[in-house]
Amino acid sequence: MATQRLSFLPIAFSTSQSLPSKRHDSSCLSLPLSSLYGNKLLTKTSNLSRFVTKHHSSATVTVSFGLPAAKPERAPSEKSPKWSARSIKSFAMAELEARKLKYPNTGTEALLMGILVEGTSQAAKFLRANGITLFKVREESVNLLGKSDLYFFSPEHPPLTEQAQRVLDWAVDEKLKSGESGEITTTYLLLGIWSEKDSAGHKILATLGFNDEKAKELAKYLSLKTCLLDH
Repeated sequence: MATQRLSFLPIAFSTSQSLPSKRHDSSCLSLPLSSLYGNKLLTKTSNLSRFVTKHHSSATVTVSFGLPAAKPERAPSEKSPKWSARSIKSFAMAELEARKLKYPNTGTEALLMGILVEGTSQAAKFLRANGITLFKVREESVNLLGKSDLYFFSPEHPPLTEQAQRVLDWAVDEKLKSGESGEITTTYLLLGIWSEKDSAGHKILATLGFNDEKAKELAKYLSLKTCLLDH
């Protein structure tokens, strides 16, 4: 108990006016870690809490309208293929991963992480079976793209990079070319990432052992009735 009281002393001194009103916040346990960043950490936790609330509501809207499409002819219609629930959740998780890394945009590396965070789709299982995990992808993302500035905060919904948008469009195009019914699964999303040769997602996959042979193996699932596995 003595140690805990001593650790609060520098904070009480530097934030004597604001501390009493925030002591009841559930995140106040993080304050003793630093008298300099105590308030900053508290603010960040509060923003994240609000983001999670908004994020769930925005994901519900996305379920109804699908994922962003760059081509105007992709207006929703009864004949247009719909994204699977797991694809939509993977996209939502990709935005969250981009925010965690404080990146200004949702890139192909974030889409890849989103698939792994969702974790239950055929694409995610295939990646893990080949030794490609979320931890490894996140580490390679930082190695390739670097870390964002400590004081930078990503927008609530980081906009897609051009390459990430092309991944989504590629997935829709390939589904339409197949002439098959059903939804656009995360397998299309993963193969779309691989199709963008110069993207961060493709480079990370290649670094972790993914190659054209594995892409062909994964593509075999598209000809099977595996869309049920992606629900």
